[in-house]
Amino acid sequence: QVQLVESGGGSVQAGGSLRLSCAASGYTGRRYCMAWFRQGPGKEREGVAILYTGGINTYYADSVKGRFTISQDDDKNTLYLQMNSLEPEDTAMYYCAAAPRFCGPANWPTRAEFGYWGQGTQVTVSS
Repeated sequence: QVQLVESGGGSVQAGGSLRLSCAASGYTGRRYCMAWFRQGPGKEREGVAILYTGGINTYYADSVKGRFTISQDDDKNTLYLQMNSLEPEDTAMYYCAAAPRFCGPANWPTRAEFGYWGQGTQVTVSS
């Protein structure tokens, strides 16, 4: 059973940076499609960034391109989201998610295909 635990959230002023971490366990050696989602107040949960643990392709939502970077550390089984130039609109609960399948530019998963989720970490950006 895959377990995901996020950390690194907090409060920051606009223009600041945060790095979120997602510690994963229970992988049993297979590759996964990993993602960061977020859900702001009164909004639907949206995909922010995706990568495949066995490849180099990444996906970013238009709203975060050029500001956020998704990465992984295989040795530590940890997924990261580096967030720079934060804006008040980035305020949300951020969730790590995993799907036990390949993903790439031709087939990024939908939210429903991610079967494993963390508990979330709150990011608050003040103006």
